[in-house]
Amino acid sequence: MDRHRVVALLNSPQSPFELACASEVFATERPELPSRYAFQVCTEHPGPLPTTVGYTMLVEAGLDALEAADTVVVPGWGWQQPGVEISPAILDALRAAHRRGARIVAICTGAFVLAQAGLLDGRRATTHWRRTAQLAADFPAVDVASDVLYVDHGDVATSAGSGAGIDLCLHLVRSDHGSAHAAEIARSMVLPPHREGSQLQYAVRPAPGRIPDESLAPLLEWATTQLHTPLTLDRLAAHAKLSSRTLARRFTDQLGTSPGQWLLRQRLDAARVLLEQTDLPVEAIATRVGLASAVNLRRRFRSALGTTPGAYRRTFGESGERARRK
Repeated sequence: MDRHRVVALLNSPQSPFELACASEVFATERPELPSRYAFQVCTEHPGPLPTTVGYTMLVEAGLDALEAADTVVVPGWGWQQPGVEISPAILDALRAAHRRGARIVAICTGAFVLAQAGLLDGRRATTHWRRTAQLAADFPAVDVASDVLYVDHGDVATSAGSGAGIDLCLHLVRSDHGSAHAAEIARSMVLPPHREGSQLQYAVRPAPGRIPDESLAPLLEWATTQLHTPLTLDRLAAHAKLSSRTLARRFTDQLGTSPGQWLLRQRLDAARVLLEQTDLPVEAIATRVGLASAVNLRRRFRSALGTTPGAYRRTFGESGERARRK
């Protein structure tokens, strides 16, 4: 099977961490996993490229590398200032790649490049929360979401700051090769396997004098082992030794979502893994993940993922994977 070609378009001064968000997900070889991506970096003017942390990297490929890319990643864009014009050659190369069908992805301030290329006009997009107001002011045709981790339209995607760039890259792997493969990459990076794009970019700051909330992590870990059981807000609150109202507030503050929406996402993720790795009937999977019936699982699956459990299994299940390798 041909590997999906990912090309990162760099600019001076380049942030090494934002580049690493993409390279760690798409370029790192992992012996326990099949190699699905080929990774390359390029820049408008090949040669020494300064970074934001004081050293220089050598980039050998120019913009013609984008002509063969399946995905183009723009991992930040120096210290983007209001009114700074981006090279017409770069904008033309990105537009050409997009017209050809390449997926165009921005991490953090890379969104300014996509916006200047016109790829975000009339669409929802995000960037680092410190720059969302600037993005909205510079590009009024863009619907700027100020507090989400990432936005994916399929052909174009943007993320918030650097950490959210990793979340977006893992999300793209999940879209390309399924939840189990993305989870293995996240596990090797010692990261949570899935953060939903709609989560908040940053935790809500407590009011002055308020004692900071304790982490929900122990409760979340317990809940993921109990998906096959009824998990009401009252039961979650009782396990956490909190009132239902306090627990709901902590979910909003720490995760940017409600307990019910978080639980539904965990159940759908568990269903995806079972569809990928087992031959269990859809009815049995629905019971195991706490969605009660095949009808309910199909309805929730289509609403959240735009497909059916059967179609998902044919695409990402082990039998489908074997067929694609032939």
